Order: sequence, then structure tokens, then C-alpha cells
Amino acid sequence: MDIANVIALLGGISLFLFGMLVMGNGLKKVAGNQLETVLYKLSSTPLKGVLLGTGVTTVIQSSSATSVMVVGFVNAGMMKVKQAIGVVLGAILGTSITGWIICLSNVGEGGASWVRLLSTSSLTGMVAVAGIVLRMFCKNSAKQHVGDILLGFAVLMTGMTAMSAAVSPLKESQLFLQTLVSFKNPLLGILVGCAITCVLQSASATIGILQALSVTDAITFDIALPIIMGIAIGAAVPVLLSALSANVSGKRVAFVYLIIDVLGVVIWGTLFYTVNLFAHFPIMGKTMGMVGVSLINTIFRLAIVLVLAPMMNTLEKIVAFLFKEKQDDTAETEEIARLDERFVGHPTIAIEQGNIAVYSMAKKAQENLSRSIRLFDVFSKELYDSIAAKEQVIDKYEDKLGTFLVKLTRSELSKEQSHDVFKILHTIGDIERIADHAVNLSNTAKEITEKKLVLSKKACDELRVLTEAVEEIVENTFAAFTAGSIAKAKKIEPLEQVIDMLCDTIKANHILRVQSGNCSLEHGFVFNDILTNYERIADHCSNIAAAMIEIDHDNFDTHAYLYGLKTEYGSQFVEAYTAYSQKYALENVQ
Repeated sequence: MDIANVIALLGGISLFLFGMLVMGNGLKKVAGNQLETVLYKLSSTPLKGVLLGTGVTTVIQSSSATSVMVVGFVNAGMMKVKQAIGVVLGAILGTSITGWIICLSNVGEGGASWVRLLSTSSLTGMVAVAGIVLRMFCKNSAKQHVGDILLGFAVLMTGMTAMSAAVSPLKESQLFLQTLVSFKNPLLGILVGCAITCVLQSASATIGILQALSVTDAITFDIALPIIMGIAIGAAVPVLLSALSANVSGKRVAFVYLIIDVLGVVIWGTLFYTVNLFAHFPIMGKTMGMVGVSLINTIFRLAIVLVLAPMMNTLEKIVAFLFKEKQDDTAETEEIARLDERFVGHPTIAIEQGNIAVYSMAKKAQENLSRSIRLFDVFSKELYDSIAAKEQVIDKYEDKLGTFLVKLTRSELSKEQSHDVFKILHTIGDIERIADHAVNLSNTAKEITEKKLVLSKKACDELRVLTEAVEEIVENTFAAFTAGSIAKAKKIEPLEQVIDMLCDTIKANHILRVQSGNCSLEHGFVFNDILTNYERIADHCSNIAAAMIEIDHDNFDTHAYLYGLKTEYGSQFVEAYTAYSQKYALENVQ
């Protein structure tokens, strides 16, 4: 095989791999990014898991991708290990569909003239033209994704044709034929298939190369079978690599992929070759074409599923024995654990997990604020310490969410998905700052207790009114954010302005109390700290509501929003402002 053919072979492999990638991504996008959601929501039973794993892998053309996704589900606590085993079994079977797609590259060769219209070159040309027309001239994103599928298919077929042409001269090479004969040794064939798959990180790609080699008429059944067995084992490598940073449950699922394939090879390989010693199957020397290679691959994978599907409980026990639970595996909160980077390539799931995490973060911030307010009535060291501990958890939420969502923005997102991501990104900082102000309030409560400061009754009554207003704005803001309600979000700014007015009035009143001697200067400092933190909390609530509204309007400009709020929603704003002013009027304080 000369250097020109080697280069042509490498070029064909490159086109083949790229075509597989483009076609798989296009298929996934046409499915509306809902495959992932369906996968983890509907795999409640082993049978459903197998069927869904097969279906999803058939669409995205990669058992490794499906299994990596499942590792992420289990790592995030969204799926049990036993459920995942069913999906992995289905993925192992579903990946065989690619071999049948590759068989289309042999359609119409050497037939009548009308049949040659369906030959590889004609089919590839027609598909490529249709794909480029859809990709370049259609505005609809769904049609563009269909164009991607067709173009990916055309590139895959072109790569396959190039590979076949490059290896065709090998049929005359005695060295090549002698090398292939050595693969009849099952152990050597398995090792070669495994090694090539480990390098390419794709079982489908390795099967494609084997199918390309079949044009030399040198691939017989006894050569193909052990290589296909090795390919199955090698496909576990990408999944194992994805689980390096996973928790124990995630590692169990990744390792079960390897165990399934190894057990499948051991069980069926031992059975087949043992029986062959006595029966001498006539198929052993039969030449395998593209269809034959694909058929062996599918039957072997189906056999693995049939023999191991009833053994899911046993498989679960094996990986549970190999990977023991550790004490610190449950230390991280479930919602933070859900932000698994394996989901970055699956925006639907990633955004859903981001929402769950940010809602949990908001709830914890609100709870911390309530705890801090309780400290002003009865100070408790235990409650004070719990606020500080919860603040550390909230900080973790912000760090993990920010990192996770920034990585997600690098993925191809729909307009709605982009809105969802940016809404969370623009909100987590404000939620974290609300939690910070809750900690500040707890420190003020501690100072009041330690210095035995007693505020005047009038000051306490005014603070009570302001506290109720702040608690309401926080509750309403997080309710609006969680529900995604723009109507509720528009009611936040009127209350924020009432809180600003209350803070200014109460500050002025307290200065008079200090001047008259009813309160000391030391009282004034802590009192001012409370007012400042309350005012800032209301400001952050306003920011969250403004972000929701502006992102919904495709124009993130908080200042423009606040300026236009009183004019665009004039009567509604005035009505809400008046109602809140009356509800929290200081004149009502006895």
C-alpha cells in the first residue's frame, strides 16, 4: 500500500468520522433536544430503559454519548444505577444501526443503469445537494438541522467511499492477507478490535473501517467476529474516561458498560468457540461483505442484551461490590450535584438542572433572611451559626452555577434556551448578595445582643413595618422568578420604591430620636446597618425582576426598564405603589 493510498485512507477516515458527528448532532437537534429528557424521565423500568437506550442511541448514533449522558444522570442523583444499566444495555444494541447506514454506500454498484442512479456517488450527490439547499436557503432552524443531517450523511458516504477505494489494492497484498489471517486467533482479534476502538473512541467508526476493508474480499467470518468482540469492549473507554470525576454511583454505571461487554464476549465467545471445536461451523471461512459485518455486529450485540438483561440485579451487585460508598459522597447537596458538566452538551437537561439549583439557592437565601430576622427577637448562637454555615452552601451554589452556565453558553442554544440561561446568570449574583445581607443582619443582631442595646419602642415599631415589607418583596420576587411570571415581576418595583421611601423616612425619624436623647449614637449605628441591609435587599429584588422582564423583551437594560416602567405601565405602577404605601404606612404604627 503506497503513501498515496495511506493518505487517501486517512482522509477517508477523517471525512467518515466528521460525517458521523455532523449527522448525529443534526439528528439530535431535529429531535428538539428532548431525547435526554425523555431518557431520564421514562426509564423507570428495566425494559423501558433498554428500549429507550436503544432508541436514543439509534438517533444520536453513539452508545458512548448515551452512556456518558446516563453517567451524568446517576452522578446527579436523577437516575438509579439499576435504571441506568437498562439504558446502557439498550445503547450497546442501538449503536449497531450505524453499520446498516454504512451499507447504503454499496447500493446500486454494478447494477442496471436505472439502479446506478441509487449508487453511492449518485445517492451522495443528491443528498448533498438537498442538504446544502436546506442549510443555506431555509430560515427555519428545523429545516437547517435536516440539512445538517443530509450533509453529514453525504460526508460520511464520501469518507466511506474514499476508505474503500484506498484499501481496495490491499487484496493483492500478501502481507495484508497474512496479517488478517492472524486475526483468526480470537484473542488477537479481540485485542486489535479493542485497541483501534480505544484510539478512535467510537465503535461505529471502527465497524465502518472493518466494513471498508471488506471490499478486499479478505474479511471472513472467523476474522470479523473476534474484531467485533474487541470493538464492543473498546467502546467502554470513552464512558470510563467520563466517569473519572463522577461520584461512586457514576463510576458504577461507567464500569457496568465495560462489565457488560466483557461478560458478553466471555459468555458468547466461550460458547461459540467451544461448540465450533466439535461442530466446525461452515460459516467460519465465509467471506463477509458490508452487510455481513453489520449483521454479525447486530446479532452479537443483541445476544449480549438477551443474556444479560435478566441479570441486572446481579450486575448492580457486582459494581456495588467493586465501588463502595464513602462517607463524603453525600456531602454535596443534591441540587449542586445535578450541575454535572456532562449535561453541557445537552441544553434541555442542563437548563432544567440549572433551574432546580437556582430555585434551591433562592429558597436557602430566603430561609437565611428569615433566620436573621428571628435573631432580633431572640438571639440564639445555634441559629446564628446555622446562618453562617448555610451562607457557605449558597456561595457554592453561585460558584458552581456560574461555571456551569458559562460553559453552557458555548453550546448551540435556541432563543428560548438562551433566555433561560441568561436569566439564571443575571440572577444568581443578586440571590447571593441577598444571602450576604442576611449574614450582615445576623451580625448586627449579635452586636445588639452582646452590647445589650435596647431600641426605643418607636424604632422597633418602625422596623417591624419595614421588615414585613422586605419579607414580602423577597417572597414575591422569588415566587415570580420560580414561576417565570412576568406579571408578578412587574409588581416588584413599586414595592421596592415604597421600601426606599420607608428607609429614608425611618432614617430621618431615628436621627431626631438620637438628637432628642431617646436613642444613643451607638443605637444609631446598628439601626442604620439594619436599614442599609434592608434597602440593599430590596434593590437586589428589583434587579431580579428587571432582569426577568428585560430578557423576556430581548433587551437587557435595567436602567431603561426602570425609567420606562412608570410610563409604559403607568396606571398599574401607580396603583401598586399606592396599595403598598397604604399597607406599610408608618402613620399606622401605634
